Amino acid sequence: MTDQDIAEVGPAFSSFLRRFRRCFLQDRTAGHFDNYCRGLLSDLPRKTVEPIALASGTAVRTLQEFLVTAAWDHGLARDTLQQHLAGVIEGLPDDPLGTVGVIDETSCLKKGDKTPGVQRQYLGCAGKVDNGVVTVHVGVARGRFQALLDAELYLPKSWDEDRPRREAAGIPGDVRYQPKWQIALGQLHRLHRNGVRFDWLTFDEGYGGKVPFLTVLSLTGQKFVAEVPVNFAVHTDGAGGPRRADEVLTAEGARRGRRFVFRRETQAGQWWRAKAAAVRVEGRAYTLVAAINQATAEVKYLVTNATGEPLRRVLAVAFRRATVEHSFRLGKREAGLTHYEGRQHVGLMRHLILSLVVMGFVSVHTGRLRGGKPTGDQGAGVPGAERALRDPIPPPAEDGGGQSCWRGDPLSPAPQRAGGAVPQEAAT
Repeated sequence: MTDQDIAEVGPAFSSFLRRFRRCFLQDRTAGHFDNYCRGLLSDLPRKTVEPIALASGTAVRTLQEFLVTAAWDHGLARDTLQQHLAGVIEGLPDDPLGTVGVIDETSCLKKGDKTPGVQRQYLGCAGKVDNGVVTVHVGVARGRFQALLDAELYLPKSWDEDRPRREAAGIPGDVRYQPKWQIALGQLHRLHRNGVRFDWLTFDEGYGGKVPFLTVLSLTGQKFVAEVPVNFAVHTDGAGGPRRADEVLTAEGARRGRRFVFRRETQAGQWWRAKAAAVRVEGRAYTLVAAINQATAEVKYLVTNATGEPLRRVLAVAFRRATVEHSFRLGKREAGLTHYEGRQHVGLMRHLILSLVVMGFVSVHTGRLRGGKPTGDQGAGVPGAERALRDPIPPPAEDGGGQSCWRGDPLSPAPQRAGGAVPQEAAT
């Protein structure tokens, strides 16, 4: 957003930020929070500590201390944001699909080896194994409303087992290696505690291929639609052993299935054909779906525990995954989601949470900018000039010190995993 845009929504943004005052012991620290968030909302080309500090008239060292060493509760800030968005979601108009939670991850390239969690691993932003970090997220979609609700760093085993490296990065003792699906479960528990309820969950095969994850969700009564790999093992009536998903429902069978069209706001509608079959996984009843895009011949395999739901609704929920991909692109480009440059775990997590705060404001006020006024828009009409950011400075020149440019994910989840075959691993 430009300085003029910020000035126009300034009173509403100030009102939004005031709800986080309980996270700070000192007004001065709260002031740095305001400046950092305004920097993330601005049109600075690079939204890291130095350009934000210079643009807001704050000493760079001071804003670095705010992010890394200052005493304030970033966990409470995340809880506050989730509780606020829970109330916003509850006040939204009814939607045929209800509230859909979306679990996904994003990534960024890093050249060095000091950023917490960095290592050679699969990065969606590069479409291959490369050096970088991965974060796990939960988003929400209800009607035209969408937002990112949570963010957590994925800490690889190599970091968990290297005590000196952990200490150098300030990684707390309770932050340990977890499979990504277990990180997502912890996020879902936190969201539930903060009042967020999902009618559905959807996620890609990186999570759908983990049977323990599906089992836990089914035990809690949470409906889901999960994309699964083609070699996902299922049981069918009348067959003794497990069979691959693509053996139970072939692509040719899906091509002869029912035809559905799904409209999109800014692009042409998509035509899909799909076929479903009743299956069992670890003794639990699921519906397996094979769907093929008539234009591209892309084939998706899905499983859902909502065995009584119409096929059209199951597909519609699965395609809501596109909302979190849009949120990632928006967050990286407009809110500095992956612009953190530092070596401390607390600084990285605080930057992620502050980016979520700014994106939460944008999500809530998107309806207002379209001409409507969302629920909970308190103080949007309060007059008062806000402190304008100074002229943005250009991005720093490449210094070869190990920080690379962060990129958006150019690939959709389907082609990111070559061959579509993912081992069906048991939980550790």
